[in-house]
Amino acid sequence: MSMGRTILSAALAFSLAACGGGGGNTIGGGGTGGGVGAADCSLGARQDWVLAQLNEWYLFPNLLDTSVNKANHSTLQSYIDALTAPSDQLFGADRTFTYITSIKEEDALINSGSNAGFGVRLSYDVAAGRVFVAEAFEGAPALAGGIDRGTEIIAINGQTVSALMASGGAAAVSNALGPSDPGVTRSLTIRQPSGAETTISVTKANYSLDPVSDRYGAKIIDNGGTKVGYINLRTFIVDDAKAQLRTAIGQFKAQGVTQVILDFRYNGGGLVTVAETLGDLLGANRVGQLFSKTLYRDSKASQNRTYNFAAEAQAIGATKIAVIGTEGTASASELVANAFIPYLNGNIALVGSDTYGKPVGQNGFDRSACDDRLRAVTFRTVNAANGGDYYSGLASVMPVTCAAGDDLLTPLGDPTEASISVALDYLAGRSCTAISQATKGTAAQEGAKRRLMGTPPKASAAQYQVPGLY
Repeated sequence: MSMGRTILSAALAFSLAACGGGGGNTIGGGGTGGGVGAADCSLGARQDWVLAQLNEWYLFPNLLDTSVNKANHSTLQSYIDALTAPSDQLFGADRTFTYITSIKEEDALINSGSNAGFGVRLSYDVAAGRVFVAEAFEGAPALAGGIDRGTEIIAINGQTVSALMASGGAAAVSNALGPSDPGVTRSLTIRQPSGAETTISVTKANYSLDPVSDRYGAKIIDNGGTKVGYINLRTFIVDDAKAQLRTAIGQFKAQGVTQVILDFRYNGGGLVTVAETLGDLLGANRVGQLFSKTLYRDSKASQNRTYNFAAEAQAIGATKIAVIGTEGTASASELVANAFIPYLNGNIALVGSDTYGKPVGQNGFDRSACDDRLRAVTFRTVNAANGGDYYSGLASVMPVTCAAGDDLLTPLGDPTEASISVALDYLAGRSCTAISQATKGTAAQEGAKRRLMGTPPKASAAQYQVPGLY
């Protein structure tokens, strides 16, 4: 997303907040838009307002199904999904990335990382009917209760996870965990990596999502005598990520680090401005060169922009980068990786598995009277070589790929963890096995994959931006 610029449209004035290669700016109309009264928050009025914004701004105007009968939809999101279905069916360009969320919730998330929940990301083993914790956030209830990466959730309020998965899949597990509201309590039977099993009570609470973990978010690893900077960026959505990245990479600079691992394995994207700052911090030797181009539909071409690498006091000139990714890696994460391809060529690699494939981004359209923010796909991004359109994932465009697993039983930041180990091998010049670029599934299958990472059908603002968050 990129925050900041101001645009005037005939319907409303808005300040653009763009979610990068995935997220976006906010287009806030103070409540009116598309001829809909600000005080009318009925479903029909909200549907009319959404349609007006999409008609004016949607990146793929020829793939918007304006024949959809709004009366056939009982929720605003269902109506939005029907409007954007043609682009999904054609090449998966939207894939539910146009959605409605809460202005209040998202602003709290962007400004301070504020959200509510247990503070974990979930990973689903669908074939086995099992659910594991992929990551736990500091200051949140789960970690305080002894739940961390590698913990398996066996039962929720006495219902076994295997039975829930068998009866309703990930949605059943999500429903059993309850809404993302403070005070929601669940009895969880858990199994630790050691094999020990316990039943504990955990209550959801407000906490701040830290973009760079104090435990493992930034480290310097000795790779056979070469210092490698490791960054695990959880999300681009929290604006404070910029300050945290400056601190971390400033430490790399002080140690003479030029080889970097960017661990984006669960990073679903966020603010374009954070992506640009990260690019600046890795591109001390690229100042003034093009980082990315942002391209809107033809009727909005006046909003197109280019961003050049800018000077940062803490910046390094990265000579070799390993990007750790999974299918949960999307949006701004992919934007950063794609931006460096023309400059690094064979000195940048994707490690892990293929990414989600989202070279498009969103702007946010606000209707404050109804606390509605429409995140609509409005632009696409390309790099200095005009490379983009990686809808099948970054593996199709990366100069080098290295297949690796996601070892849930080993802490993030540990050099022996499967993906980090392979990344270190690549940086040291050792060989690896390429990621298979097998054709991805249909749009419906892709949406199902995302839900199976733990994102519930009725997601909070934080859950839309942070895959697997509960």
